[in-house]
Amino acid sequence: MPMVLWSYNTTPRSTTRETPFLLTYRYEAMVPLEVGAGSLWRDLFVEENAEINQRLHLDLLDETRTNSQLKLAAYQQRIARYFNKKVKSVPFKVGDLVLRKVMSNTKIAQHGVLGANWEGPYKVKAILWKGTYRLKDLDGKPIPRAWNMEHLQKYYQ
Repeated sequence: MPMVLWSYNTTPRSTTRETPFLLTYRYEAMVPLEVGAGSLWRDLFVEENAEINQRLHLDLLDETRTNSQLKLAAYQQRIARYFNKKVKSVPFKVGDLVLRKVMSNTKIAQHGVLGANWEGPYKVKAILWKGTYRLKDLDGKPIPRAWNMEHLQKYYQ
C-alpha cells in the first residue's frame, strides 16, 4: 500500500498537471531509487544553489497553486460542457403520465435495496415553469409540492 500511495502522490494529475506532493509539500519528490543509486539530479546537487532554488520555488508556490486551481476550473467547465451537450431534456405536457423518483425519506425501510425506485403513475396537472411540474394521482388528488423534471420519468403503458 505505501508504494501505491507514493505512486499516486508523485504522478502529475491530468487536471492540474502538477503532483499532489508538490502542491502539498512545496517541492518535488525524489524517487526512492535515486536516493540509494544516485542520479544526475543528485550528482549535480550543490547546497548553495539548492537553498536559492528552494526559496525561488517557495516564492512561486502560490502562483503554482493558483495556476492549478485555474486549470482545474477549466477542466471542470470542459467536462460540464461535454455532459450538457449529451443531455436531451424531454418536457412533459399537461396530462402526460409520469413516474416520480422515490426519495430517501419516502422509501419503505423494510424493502431495503430491493424496494421500488419509482412510484406512480401520476398525471401532470400543470407546468409551473420550464422543468417544474405539479402532479396529481390518477384519481385527481393533487400531489403536494412542485416536482423538478430530474425527479420524473415518462410512464409508458
